[in-house]
Amino acid sequence: MRFAFIRPGYTDMRKSWNGLAALAGGVMGFDIFSESVFVFCGRKKDLIKVLYWDGNGFCIWQKRLEKGSFAWPHSPEEAVELDRRRLQWLLSGVDFRKSHKILNYSRAV
Repeated sequence: MRFAFIRPGYTDMRKSWNGLAALAGGVMGFDIFSESVFVFCGRKKDLIKVLYWDGNGFCIWQKRLEKGSFAWPHSPEEAVELDRRRLQWLLSGVDFRKSHKILNYSRAV
């Protein structure tokens, strides 16, 4: 995986391979046959779908949270490319958009 591209706003989660590929390739303008993954989120922000090309076909991975919601951008200005680490944060429910305080340790107690 090179990058994960997220589509801001919500996506109709009834879409499957063809619909999501059309959004990633046509609307978002990406090469859908690259080594990248494309991430879509539903209206309630508790369901995401990840679309990727594995070399001979499209794969969809889906996750629904039992509690809470995914940190999801609303506008194109908020959308970012995610590296593998940030994608893992997103899938774990961590808000990848917030900066985290860097801790500096001087000694062990």
